[in-house]
Amino acid sequence: MHSYNLYSINQIADIIEARWLQQTNDAAITHLLTDSRRLTFPDGTLFFALHTGRRDGAAFIEDLYGKGVRNFLVGTEFESNGKFPQANFLQAKDVLTALQQLAAYHRHSFGIPVIGITGSNGKTIVKEWLYQLLQHHYNIVRSPKSYNSQTGVPLSVWGMEALHTLGIFEAGISQPGEMELLEKIIRPTIGILTNIGTAHDEGFENTAQKKAEKCKLFSHVQVMICKDEFTCSGLAENVQLFTWGSSNTATLHITGIDRGAAQTSISAVYRQQPLTISINYTDDAAIENAINCWCTLLHLGIENSVIAERMLQLQPVAMRLELKQGINNCTVINDSYSADINSLSIALDFLQQQQQHTRRTLILSDIAGSGKEPSLLYTEVAAILQQKNISRLIAVGPQISLYSTAFSANREAAFFPSTSALVQHFHTLQFSDETILVKGARVFEFERVIQLLEQKVHQTVLEINLTAIAHNLKAYQQLLQPGTRMMAMVKASGYGSGSFEIANLLQFHKVDYLAVAYTDEGVELRKAGIRLPIMVMNAEELSFETLVQHNLEPEIYSQTMLERFDAHMRRSGISHYPVHIKLDTGMKRLGFETGDIAPLCNILAGSSSFKVQSVFSHLAASDSPEHDAFTKEQAAIFLAAAEKIQQVLPYPVLRHIANTSAIHRHPGLQLDMVRLGIGLYGSDSNLSMQQQLKNVTTLKTTIAQLKKVRAGQTVGYSRKGVMQQDSVIATVRIGYADGYPRILSNGAGAMLINGVPAAVTGNICMDMTMLDVTHIPGTKEGDTVIVFGEGLPVSEVAGQAQTIAYEILTGISQRVQRIYYEE
Repeated sequence: MHSYNLYSINQIADIIEARWLQQTNDAAITHLLTDSRRLTFPDGTLFFALHTGRRDGAAFIEDLYGKGVRNFLVGTEFESNGKFPQANFLQAKDVLTALQQLAAYHRHSFGIPVIGITGSNGKTIVKEWLYQLLQHHYNIVRSPKSYNSQTGVPLSVWGMEALHTLGIFEAGISQPGEMELLEKIIRPTIGILTNIGTAHDEGFENTAQKKAEKCKLFSHVQVMICKDEFTCSGLAENVQLFTWGSSNTATLHITGIDRGAAQTSISAVYRQQPLTISINYTDDAAIENAINCWCTLLHLGIENSVIAERMLQLQPVAMRLELKQGINNCTVINDSYSADINSLSIALDFLQQQQQHTRRTLILSDIAGSGKEPSLLYTEVAAILQQKNISRLIAVGPQISLYSTAFSANREAAFFPSTSALVQHFHTLQFSDETILVKGARVFEFERVIQLLEQKVHQTVLEINLTAIAHNLKAYQQLLQPGTRMMAMVKASGYGSGSFEIANLLQFHKVDYLAVAYTDEGVELRKAGIRLPIMVMNAEELSFETLVQHNLEPEIYSQTMLERFDAHMRRSGISHYPVHIKLDTGMKRLGFETGDIAPLCNILAGSSSFKVQSVFSHLAASDSPEHDAFTKEQAAIFLAAAEKIQQVLPYPVLRHIANTSAIHRHPGLQLDMVRLGIGLYGSDSNLSMQQQLKNVTTLKTTIAQLKKVRAGQTVGYSRKGVMQQDSVIATVRIGYADGYPRILSNGAGAMLINGVPAAVTGNICMDMTMLDVTHIPGTKEGDTVIVFGEGLPVSEVAGQAQTIAYEILTGISQRVQRIYYEE
């Protein structure tokens, strides 16, 4: 977060009632930091060493100190031991509470109106639409992206400055007791409850409890805005209710919703006057979000003629950053929908996660609506770019071009007055082997730039939600016992989702180990900048030299392989090279069996070639209750063999046998490390665990053509699709060459169009599949078709194909473009 708030460290100590562990000066604090990976300005930063789950923020103090941070707030268990002589250390009983106290104090120093938004869905869109609608009337501070958590809210509120005249903050909760804390920080004067749905149901006893908890955000508001059916009970008597709905008693009485092909007209009565607005959206969620915004603007006294004009200008809200393959071996990050200082920082953090190229380019438009004097604004932007090691800046817009001298410290910079000028000179910019972040306000139409940068592929794409992967990783990490490490499986191109893109994310989230199937997979990760330890599960003798060159750690599964690797190490003059010993405890695939342990121990004890990093085995049926006895038998065999190996080695060795299912079904087998595989990608055979995971992959395509087919006519090869009635058939751009199994032909499979299943008709072709869309009105050529994803899980498609999710995911052809995005 970037602002010009200025508190002295002594002031902050008094505000949060912290005690001093070590004081070297009365530093000026302008920036609060909770994630060491998102450091921008070391000077003036106060780091809050939060203890979250298995991560202790104090572990990152040494790294931050090395980068110039000198102000830290720590918990009661921390001891500096004189290692940081130039640092200030404050100590609090609870670091998160201290962060929230500081933000609440800061909020209460402002008397401006503040809008607080909560609800199950729509919070971020309502917030962003309100910004679009109100930016001409107010200088607005708002939550960046969806910063609505116990840490996100205080960081958002810290952005309030004297220049702001309106605040808009969203608040999200997942369990009771959280909203009371957020209310103290936001302290809204206007409250909006978007809706009550099923999101985060697992954290509450029932919907009534969830609603009651969310309504605690409105404890001190002057007015609460919501649909009439969502009205909160127990509000203070002086709270004004501004409701909307079809009831005559609603403040904004909705009298009609008229949906057209691409636009919706909404009629209402307000204060006995008929009003109308139109929006360029037709879905229920957009209509609901727009009406909540309408109510807010009416409450603020804005004329409906102005509201109606601005409603037609509402732009879609970019909820994600997209990562795509680009021309000339480039990687392109598409964030070409908005440009403000906070979202720029978030996008630059995402850019820094990408390690596949050393060269990083930023294409940036003018930044509007900051409320800051332009010279100060662009000086701050230039400082951020320098801190983030941006190799090249390509700036677009009259204002940023006017302040080009602010960027004189950047090694490379080019300025264009407009997007058209950039497009005209695109060929002169020579993009190659770099990661390019495209960040611009929507008015600059950077989609034209994206089209030039994007590698041309056909319209079938596999979308991978990096935010969902991070969520799933955390879901399993929270189940781990203290001290248990995590190895993440990225073999088979990350189960079809991509290797280095996933590995970048896992490295950012500090998993302990990665595992790949073959040496060349590990080499690609190293070339992409992955520094984590990598275990290679099927290292071949011909790859030993390559493996060593790239610091990859082989799985050793037989005496023959052990002896050959030992000989290679001796020839190379290498000693103590890290290896992993695979034991076969019942899988009957690869590994040393019980009778092999004694000779294995003799070799390990007598050779200096190896440093055994871990001993591990693979459970054959950890997900099946009927085989739990066999799982226990495997575990006993493994523990006994691992103990024998440990006895002959003078250093500790990691033990791991638990795979995805075993992490939660057999917690006693977590041992020193676990291996997370398919669960990371959103699939778990246990229903309870599955409900905690998020969908990661969405395979989608488009309709190429619609045909009317008469009863009795046939569709596809071998005339297998016989029409029983007059029908409408959609031909979609995916076939078995893309990885869509041919076994799903003739009604076995289905895809989603506008949320409705459409059965496969006839035999699936190499590049095309035909669907029966007779029952789906409004279907048109170019419509998006979901092959699997939200609403049609890959596990369901796998069941239709009589296989498992692994096979479907890993079978998606490499000609299908992968698009990675972060919400």
